[in-house]
Amino acid sequence: MDITFDPAKNKINEAKHGVSLELAESIEWDTLYATVDERQNYGEVRIIGLAYIGDRLYCVVFVDRGEVRRIISLRKANSREVKRYAEA
Repeated sequence: MDITFDPAKNKINEAKHGVSLELAESIEWDTLYATVDERQNYGEVRIIGLAYIGDRLYCVVFVDRGEVRRIISLRKANSREVKRYAEA
C-alpha cells in the first residue's frame, strides 16, 4: 500500500507534534491496533491507530483510499495510549 500525505499538513504536524508525516513510511503496520474515529462525520472512514516505529509506539490517524493510505496525523503515543495498547 502506498503512503501519502498533504505537504501542508506535514508542516502543521511537525510544528504541533515534532514528527514528520514521512515517518509513517516506517510504521510496522503488523503491530497496528486500530479503531474507527467516530468523533464526527469526516465523509470517509477515518482510523485512529497505535503502532510501532522501531521501539517507540506512535499514534497515527489515516484513511485508506483504494491502494493508498493517506496519513492525516502522526505523533508519539502518550502514556494512556501506551497502556491501552498493552491491554489490547
